[in-house]
Amino acid sequence: MTVEEKLAKLRERLKEERIDRYIITGTDPHQSEYTAPRWRTREFISGFTGSSGTVVITESEAYLWTDSRYFIQAAMELPSCYTLMKLGIEGTPDPWEWLTANTSEGMVVGVDSSEISIGLFTRLSEQLAKKKAKLLETDDFLSAIWPNRPDIPMTVCELMDAEYSGETSEKKLKRIRDILRNKGLRWTFIASLDDIAWITNLRADDIQCNPVFVSYLFISLSKSVLFIDERRFDKELLKIVKKSFTIRPYESAYAELPKLTKGPGYFSPDRVPELFSKALAGKKNQKGLDFSLMMKAVKNESELQGMRLAHIYDASAYVSFLAKFDKSRIYSEISIAERLEDERRRIPGYLGPSFNPIAGFRENGAIVHYAAERGSEKKIEGQGLLVLDTGSQFKYGTTDITRTLFFGDEPSEEEKRDYTLVLKGHLALLSQKFPKGVCGVHLDAIAKQFLWNNGENFFHGTGHGVGCRLSVHEGPQRISPSFIDVPLVPGMVISDEPGLYKEGRYGIRIENLIAVKEDAKTEFGTFYSFEVLTLVPYEKKLIDISLLTEREIGIIDDYHKRIYETLHELVESEVLPWLEDATSPLSANGVYSH
Repeated sequence: MTVEEKLAKLRERLKEERIDRYIITGTDPHQSEYTAPRWRTREFISGFTGSSGTVVITESEAYLWTDSRYFIQAAMELPSCYTLMKLGIEGTPDPWEWLTANTSEGMVVGVDSSEISIGLFTRLSEQLAKKKAKLLETDDFLSAIWPNRPDIPMTVCELMDAEYSGETSEKKLKRIRDILRNKGLRWTFIASLDDIAWITNLRADDIQCNPVFVSYLFISLSKSVLFIDERRFDKELLKIVKKSFTIRPYESAYAELPKLTKGPGYFSPDRVPELFSKALAGKKNQKGLDFSLMMKAVKNESELQGMRLAHIYDASAYVSFLAKFDKSRIYSEISIAERLEDERRRIPGYLGPSFNPIAGFRENGAIVHYAAERGSEKKIEGQGLLVLDTGSQFKYGTTDITRTLFFGDEPSEEEKRDYTLVLKGHLALLSQKFPKGVCGVHLDAIAKQFLWNNGENFFHGTGHGVGCRLSVHEGPQRISPSFIDVPLVPGMVISDEPGLYKEGRYGIRIENLIAVKEDAKTEFGTFYSFEVLTLVPYEKKLIDISLLTEREIGIIDDYHKRIYETLHELVESEVLPWLEDATSPLSANGVYSH
C-alpha cells in the first residue's frame, strides 16, 4: 500500500469511530526513542524513517512534526499528502499547541492509549477541555490496515558480567526500596526498557542497536515482578533471575497491576503509557522521574572502567580503519561504514553497532541523521567532507563517535574555517571546569560561541547522556538550550558534539564522549571537569592553525599524544606510520618523540 492508501483506510476507521483528529506518536508502550519494527507506526503511516516525530491526521490533512535533525530528511521522505512542521522554527506551533488551536467545540481527538504517556495524555486532555473538546483513548487502529505487522520481539536474554555491571540486581533493588521507605511509599512501577535492563543486569536485542528487552517491572517493599516471557531465558539463567524476580507474562501486566498496587506508590508519568492510568490512579500515589534513572546515569567505577576499555578498543579499530584506506579504491557511504564495522568485529567483546551508522558525503553530511540507502548511496570520490557518526556496543560498554574526514588534495578555506570553529567549541566544552550544581544548559553556549561570533549555528543538542552497554541516548542529563534541572555529577557520561550544516554543500560534526569527574575543592566550592573517553585523532588537514590559540593547540597536541601512547601497542605495525603522523604535534615547538 502507498502512504495515501494507508491514510484512506485509517480515515475510514476514524469516520466510523467519529474521531476528528488522530495522533500517532511513533513510540511503543515504553515511550522508547528507538522502537522494534512492530511499533514503527510513524514510519508506517507517513514513510518518514527518523527516530523522532509526531503525526496528526485530520479528515483531509496529514501533518508531521519533527526537529532540526530531520528537516532535510523529512522533506525528502514525506509524500506530498503530508505537511512538514518544523519544530523549533519561529512561528511553528508544536503538535499540542496546534491541536488546541485547531480543534473546535465538540470535536474528538483520538490516540492509541498504549503509545502516549500518562503525563502527555493528561496535559493534552486539559488543554482540549478548555476548548470543550475531548481526548479519547483508543485501541490499536493500525493493525487492521497493516498486513503482516511484525510481532512483539522476543530475543534471548543474557546476564551482564558482574565485572562490568559493578552491582548486583539485589543491591539495586535494595537501593530502590530504601527510597520507597524514606518516602513512605510501598511500590513503584517501571516501564522504561533501559531502566529495567539496568536494574536486572539483563541484556537482550529486542530493539536494533539497543540491548534491551520488552518488559515491565513492579517493585514493592517485599516483592519484585518482571513481566516478560519465560522462554527468553535458558534454564540456568531463569534460576538466577527467579532468585530476585517473580516472572509473569508480558501481556498480563495490564490485568495484574491493579492487584499489586496496594497502598501509596510511585511511577513516572512520562514513561508509563496511558493504558495503565486507571491502575495507577490512587490519590496518594506520587509521580516523578524513575528512581533508577539517576542511578543508571551515574556510572559506578566498574561501569566507568568498562566504558574506558570500550573506547580504547574502539579507537584501535577506528585508527586501523583510517590507516588502511586504499586510496585507489572508490568507496560508497555504505561501504565505508561497513569497512569500519569490519575492523570493529575483530575486537574482543564486540556485540554490534550502538546505532545505525551515519555516513554523509558532501551535501549528505548536512542531513544531521542521514541514512544512506543501498543502491542510491553517494560514492566517495573526488573532493569533499564526510561526516562519519558511528558507535559500538561491547560486553563492557558503549561508544559513540563522530569524525569529519576530508577526501581530496586540499580543502577550501571555508571548509577549514568552519571545521576549526566547530573544533574550537568542541575543545572549549571538553576542557571546561565548572562548579557543582551546574546543569547542561549552562554549558551549551560554550560549544557554540565561536560559531555564533561568525554568524553561524547548529540546532541539535550539544550533548546527550550515554548508557553502559545500554542505550546510546540516555537521560536525564544533556547539554542543550532546553532547561533540564539535572546537575552534571561525577560518573555521568555525556557526548560533546557541536556541528555545522550548510544545506546542499556539506556538514561538519566532531563528537567525543566525556565523563564528569571531580576536579578540585576551593574556597568557592567543589569544581568538576571532564575525562575524555574517545581516543581518535582529529582531521588535521581541516584545521586552520591560525584560528587556534596556543592553549587550544596544546589541548590538541596533548590529546593526540595520549592517543598514541594508549594505542601504539594495540595496533598492527602497518598502522603505526599513519598513527604517528595523525598524532604528531601541530605546534612547531611541540615536537615529542614517538
